Amino acid sequence: MSKKRRTHSPTLKAKAALAAVRGDKTISELSAQFQVHSNQIQSWKKQLLNSATEIFQNGSGGAPDQAATIKELHAKIGQLAMEKDFLSKALGGLE
Repeated sequence: MSKKRRTHSPTLKAKAALAAVRGDKTISELSAQFQVHSNQIQSWKKQLLNSATEIFQNGSGGAPDQAATIKELHAKIGQLAMEKDFLSKALGGLE
């Protein structure tokens, strides 16, 4: 029987990676504390250090571009409204 993979929350990953970056404890101590393999903590630490520059690059704090998302959603709403109108006319106004 195969062992089910564990999924870790982003919060746990961030805490483990930040603790590894701080260096207050060794990787093996962090591994025991978070109950995660030491290679996984090293991987999360590397991801944190590699993506840290992207967070501060444009000053947005890593937040997604909300204006573009809103514009896409409005376009989708308009498209769906047009399809609804077309189908209601094609079906003889059944609603």
